[in-house]
Amino acid sequence: MSPDMPTREQAWQLLAEFNETERTLKHALAVEAVMRHIAAKMGGDADQWGLVGLIHDLDFEKFPDQHCTKTAEILTGKNWPEELIRAVVSHGWGICSDTKPESDMEKVLYAIDELTGLVAATALVRPSKSLADLKAKSVRKKWKDKSFAAGVDRDIIANGAEMLGIELSELITDVIEGMKPVADELGLAGQSADLAGE
Repeated sequence: MSPDMPTREQAWQLLAEFNETERTLKHALAVEAVMRHIAAKMGGDADQWGLVGLIHDLDFEKFPDQHCTKTAEILTGKNWPEELIRAVVSHGWGICSDTKPESDMEKVLYAIDELTGLVAATALVRPSKSLADLKAKSVRKKWKDKSFAAGVDRDIIANGAEMLGIELSELITDVIEGMKPVADELGLAGQSADLAGE
């Protein structure tokens, strides 16, 4: 590990410095968890992939018009490794960035970013409000309903799956499994967990 590799704590502090809403922070945790899960599956560096997932929307709240560009500027100033900066910038490919995802880490981030939102939204409308019993076919059903989670760009997810050469259902399953370890933090552990806290 190079001396410039930030710790997870440093990445979280930086994220919290630029972002305040619970929604953004939960999204960062979800993407981080999925990145770590898929890194382990694909033989990637789970720590690196996790950092990229955690920090990918660093500039989104304060600089929405400079999304990805401002993040690159901030991370360069913090002496982050170029490989991680490039990966973060590539998730905005075709929207706010010209950097095409090329490495596995970049392709996975691009593919799962929007998908975590669709998975979370699907879990929340189920009776259990939990990821524990969520299956890919339920997410596929909601995928077809364009009015459901309308802000989720399904084309990006489909393009990402194609880039990775995997079926959409497999990608959805990976996202569900990746999010399960942080279900509590995401508010997706179900009603029983909520009741236990009262």
